[in-house]
Amino acid sequence: AEKAHYLAVSGNDNSEALPESIPSAPGTLPHFMEEPDDAYIIKSNPIVLRCKAMPAMQIFFKCNGEWVHQNEHVSEESMDETTGLKVREVFINVTRQQVEDFHGPEDYWCQCVAWSHLGTSKSRKASVRIAYLRKNFEQDPQGKEVPIEGMIVLHCRPPEGVPAAEVEWLKNEEPIDSNLDENIDTRADHNLIIRQARLSDSGNYTCMAANIVAKRRSMSATVVVYVNGGWSSWTEWSNCNARCGRGWQKRSRTCTNPAPLNGGAFCEGMSVQKITCTSLCPVDGNWEVWSEWSVCSPECEHLRVRECIAPPPRNGGKYCEGLSQESENCTEGLCIQDKKPLHEIKSQNIETASDIALYSGLGAAVIAVAVLVVGVTLYRRSQSEYGVDVIDSSALTGGFQTFNFKTVRQGNSLLLNSSMQPDLTVSRTYSGPICLQDPLDKELMTESSLFNPLSDIKVKVQSSFMVSLGVTERAEYHGKAHSGTFPHGNNRAFGTIQARNKATYIQNLSSISTTSELKTTAIFGHLGGRLVVPNTGVSLLIPHGAIPEETSWEIYLAITQRESSLQPEGTDVLLGPEVTCGPADLSVSTPFALTIPHCAEVNSEHWNIHLKKRTQQGKWEEVMSVEEETTSCYCLLDPYACHILLNSFGTYALIGEPISDCAVRQLKVAVFGCLSCNSLDYNLRVYCMDNTPCAFQEVVSDERLQGGQLLEEPKLLHFKGNTFSLQISVLDIPPFLWRIKPFTACQEVPFSRVWGSSQPPLHCAFSLERYTPATTQLSCKVCVRQVKGHEQILQIQTSILENEKETITFFAHDDSNFPAQMGPKAFKIPYSIRQRICATFDTPNAKGKDWQMLAQKNSINRNLSYFATQSSPSAVILDLWEARHQHDGDLDSLACALEEIGRTHSKISDITETEIEEPDFNYSRQNGL
Repeated sequence: AEKAHYLAVSGNDNSEALPESIPSAPGTLPHFMEEPDDAYIIKSNPIVLRCKAMPAMQIFFKCNGEWVHQNEHVSEESMDETTGLKVREVFINVTRQQVEDFHGPEDYWCQCVAWSHLGTSKSRKASVRIAYLRKNFEQDPQGKEVPIEGMIVLHCRPPEGVPAAEVEWLKNEEPIDSNLDENIDTRADHNLIIRQARLSDSGNYTCMAANIVAKRRSMSATVVVYVNGGWSSWTEWSNCNARCGRGWQKRSRTCTNPAPLNGGAFCEGMSVQKITCTSLCPVDGNWEVWSEWSVCSPECEHLRVRECIAPPPRNGGKYCEGLSQESENCTEGLCIQDKKPLHEIKSQNIETASDIALYSGLGAAVIAVAVLVVGVTLYRRSQSEYGVDVIDSSALTGGFQTFNFKTVRQGNSLLLNSSMQPDLTVSRTYSGPICLQDPLDKELMTESSLFNPLSDIKVKVQSSFMVSLGVTERAEYHGKAHSGTFPHGNNRAFGTIQARNKATYIQNLSSISTTSELKTTAIFGHLGGRLVVPNTGVSLLIPHGAIPEETSWEIYLAITQRESSLQPEGTDVLLGPEVTCGPADLSVSTPFALTIPHCAEVNSEHWNIHLKKRTQQGKWEEVMSVEEETTSCYCLLDPYACHILLNSFGTYALIGEPISDCAVRQLKVAVFGCLSCNSLDYNLRVYCMDNTPCAFQEVVSDERLQGGQLLEEPKLLHFKGNTFSLQISVLDIPPFLWRIKPFTACQEVPFSRVWGSSQPPLHCAFSLERYTPATTQLSCKVCVRQVKGHEQILQIQTSILENEKETITFFAHDDSNFPAQMGPKAFKIPYSIRQRICATFDTPNAKGKDWQMLAQKNSINRNLSYFATQSSPSAVILDLWEARHQHDGDLDSLACALEEIGRTHSKISDITETEIEEPDFNYSRQNGL
């Protein structure tokens, strides 16, 4: 039947008729030695199907149920040498067009049919498909950051293809063989599974899909295996740094167990702990009293002894010097030695000693008489010159108040009228610097107010000839405008890394407004800005984006004037002003930067500096220690200012705890002068204040009210916390032009008065008198020194006439004209450049997060865990840079830091001047952004 059907299909075109019979073994059907296999058409290349059977008279292919034309068959015939049966092999070609033109419920298939003497046999069906592989993966692997020993699962779904693609994984372009590493499994649905991540597993992973047609690569996935830092064990406590008395000892630990790698979290907590300690002071030994003399011995001597037990030496103290026993003759020379009376042997020595004692007594008597005569003479002369202008030294325990002598030398030709009788009454000081001529308008100060006591004031005196020294009434002032720039001192610095560009201003103190309210307010929005209390060193930086969009707030910044509500305990010191920023209910999305000046000489071995905040109940609580590792806020201590990153507004202050006697508080020494009501008198006032701009501004405002003139550029005094007092003296006064009241040229202030921070700025007053109104020039020196400490000498050379006074030149920052700046003009770094820097350095890589290098290049090496918790560490680092460089804008150093890191592809210096238009600031741009 199959044969007849084939003949019918082939028709008359058959050139070869099927044979009627073939030699074969009786009863044997065709047996297929090779059947057609499934095949795939690649591109346009046809495939070959073959079929081989024995014994077979004919073999024909049937595709999709239809016979293949005989002309399309290629047949080969051979003889099996073993059985002698005929073997027939047939080939056909299948083209891509044939497969594409077939539209059936199943794939294109072909089957071969073999005929023998007894019948037919059919082979298996072989499918023919067109091979392909699509380009896009159904799922690409995604990069991951996983902790060490965590599980890594990278998913991969290859593109659709025929035949189905096989998947292979590459790591850093090298094939991964899961048979060689039991920790890696690539058999689960094409996914890559790493059971326990190791540091060596960090790298770029690629999924590779391939079949007989093509190969496809997925997107690379970066896997970073990070290690979170862990603290090492604490070291032993160090020895107390003070050999005697109070000191400190510390212990430390490092974030190396393990060290953070590949962007792992830094250790939280403090790396250094300090505690106070007290070392026992060495006590030198001292002798007890001698014992009674012993009984006289046969050798005519008796003994007495003493012991070094009053007290005995302790803690390494010295042993007593001298002999522990002594002997002497007990018979007054009557005892015989070497057959001679003892008094004869020693008679010559006794006579010599008697002569020396006689002459010494006569000399002492002559000297005593001479001293007595000189003392009486000086006393009588002083009595004749000053009359009753004598104040008992007991009054000196009171406050410093200006007290003027009216001294008249009878018969002195230098006076305008030498015939006038000397005024023997004590003059009184009026409450203001202006002399009131109308006697009805004068309000004389009472004697009780004249000596109104100030605590802890001590003046060293040699006799009762002394004038009380003045701390004048300090006037209140209020207002909003600043007409001038107050000096900050030429040694002022607000940065530690870059050189400072200082604007020099010649300021006449007489032009300063008498009213000044130390408060600034402005309205800020999403663009942020900067708020400055002029000439105080206090500023507030609101970063871009800290305030939500489409909202604005009125933000204020104020300094508590006069005495602070924070009263330090013990030897603690208020190092700067008490600063308030608000409103308190404003919440920001990124930290703002508050800058507070301080007067401490920064040294972690001598100071432990704390940041404190006032609660709503008025109590002060500690926020953090500057050396503390915390993620709540950040403090960066520069030599003259502290920059604080905060998330909440309120009232803040810096407190210094001295942990050794070498802790230094920096004081600014300034000398002011003005004429007194008596036209012949000239008052010098020497101030010792904290080396902060706001403290100096307060003094300048007070002096302006009193008509004072700054006589010399202020100088810096390093005052140590070693309990030694402060001495202030006036030297080298021209002897024939000026005179100072007797025994007032040197004043001493106790340590507690200088070191205490809750009292007004310390100043001492000196009253000088001209011999004649013709003297208009004053030349002298003012020496300010700490006993066993630092000393500063100010050379005074000035004219006492108003129209001849020379203006003192000093340095200040030009921030009085721009107390508030909003938007891009408030920042040194343009916003577009800032975004590019953040995008570059916030991106993690296998070597770590590059913002750490940015922090290192800007000398931010401590408490990096704070920045790691921020959404954009680089942005917070740049905010801190803005706060530190608000006056110099040293963009060159930032550009150099970025260039050294080598992570930016465009130099910041290429930005044009117009792109950074900031007309309100005049910082250096020689090589700027």
